Amino acid sequence: MAVGGVGSSLLLMSGVVVTVGLCRRLARRRLRSRPLLFAFLVEMFSTFQICACTNELSLLGNVEPKPHTALTLTYGFTVLHGLTLAGSACNPCGTLQPMWAGGTSLRMGGIKIAAQFVAAVLARVFMHFIWGLEMTEPHLGALSQGCSSPMQTTEMQAFCIELLFSVVFQLAVLRAEGVNPKYRVHLIALLITMLVYAG
Repeated sequence: MAVGGVGSSLLLMSGVVVTVGLCRRLARRRLRSRPLLFAFLVEMFSTFQICACTNELSLLGNVEPKPHTALTLTYGFTVLHGLTLAGSACNPCGTLQPMWAGGTSLRMGGIKIAAQFVAAVLARVFMHFIWGLEMTEPHLGALSQGCSSPMQTTEMQAFCIELLFSVVFQLAVLRAEGVNPKYRVHLIALLITMLVYAG
């Protein structure tokens, strides 16, 4: 893949991050008096950013030099997401944990989980639309590739790897709660990058 292809993907992801940042700021200003709608929209915008960028990053997995470019981008965008999406869980596990601990009500947790699923669907539709335009090299044939497994393994092995890494990740996140927030973002980004590489 040419450098121009990587540049266009980075530009697209940067555009998503900036747009989501503006939407979150607008929601914060206009909807503070309506906490349920505010929580839904902020969680939806945040999850949309994660899902859209992850879809685009998946296209950059074969960029030379492998795997250095993909791992560097994974680390960089994880740090970026951690810094720009403070206060959002962006996944159901991250929402269920405070619910079980009693820190979040069942109603608020349900609203956030619903927002996450809505955002995941919207991000998929948005990325398929962008990829369908085939304006840049990474997007050529992206839709025809479908959901392929870069690990080239069985579904059971992939499930076991995902389960193991999810447990390791959740335990590490719980342990990192006492770390200074400016260092925690880098610690979690490093952990995610290491898990991606190990996977």
